[in-house]
Amino acid sequence: RAKHGHTGRNWLFFGDQHAATDFLYGDEFASAQKAGHLHRLSTAFSRDQAEKIYVQHRMEQEGAELWRWLDKGAYFYVCGDAKRMAKDVHQALLAITAKHGGKTPEQAEEYVSVTLAKTEKRYLKDVY
Repeated sequence: RAKHGHTGRNWLFFGDQHAATDFLYGDEFASAQKAGHLHRLSTAFSRDQAEKIYVQHRMEQEGAELWRWLDKGAYFYVCGDAKRMAKDVHQALLAITAKHGGKTPEQAEEYVSVTLAKTEKRYLKDVY
C-alpha cells in the first residue's frame, strides 16, 4: 500500500500460535503503524496462555467497530487455513453482522455471502 501510494484506513487481525516465534513481521507491522500505513493491529496468539485466543475472538471483541468499518465500505480479506480458520472467521463475521448490523441470521448470511462477497466483492479469501 505504501509503495503504491494507496490511502485509506486498514486493520490487520493477525493470528498464530506463539508471539515469540511466529510473529515474524511484528517489527514491520509496528513500523507501518508508526508511519500511518497500518491503522489498527489486533493480534491473537493461541498458545501463549492457557485459554486459546483466535482471530475470530478478536473480531468479536472488536465487533461494533469492525461493523462500522464494513458499513462504511471496508474490504475484508481472509488469508490462511481454509479447513478451520476461514470457516470460524466467516461464522464470526456472520455473528458480528447480525449483532451490530441489526440483521437476522438469514439477513446476515445474505449480506456477508452475497452482498459483500459476490455483489460488491468486498469479502475476499486467499485460503488453502
